Amino acid sequence: MVQIQTNTVEETQLIAEKLATMLKPGDVITLEGELGAGKTTFTKGLAKGLGIKRNISSPTFTIIKEYEGRLPLYHMDVYRLEHSDEDIGFDEYFHGNGVTVVEWAHFIEEFLPNERLAIRIGYMDGDKRILEFTASGAYFEQIMNELIS
Repeated sequence: MVQIQTNTVEETQLIAEKLATMLKPGDVITLEGELGAGKTTFTKGLAKGLGIKRNISSPTFTIIKEYEGRLPLYHMDVYRLEHSDEDIGFDEYFHGNGVTVVEWAHFIEEFLPNERLAIRIGYMDGDKRILEFTASGAYFEQIMNELIS
């Protein structure tokens, strides 16, 4: 696990933007953190790094939003699936031609691919956040190490 502290919303988004430049089709990023911790803020930075021009908003009510950029971005908010075992075609996204970001990923743990980059966002004072990166698999270990170098 690697931790990075950010002091502003912009710093959080810059970390995500840098991460986006390293991603390839089929990559899965999971985001955990309390309500308002910055999961969608982080996703906005990823989107910018993927060259997406559209405004990014949380897909809380639609569950999945798709955006086109250098790579497609599949943004999932699976909070509403907390007590569900419904598979809404996750594999098509996880093994598709884009990058998938899953907010509240622990609610669909059984559907997630083994290899992924898990990010937990925690509150500090004001806009300060602690980003905890946990890589599953050698590929994401390498990305995580490049991110902090």
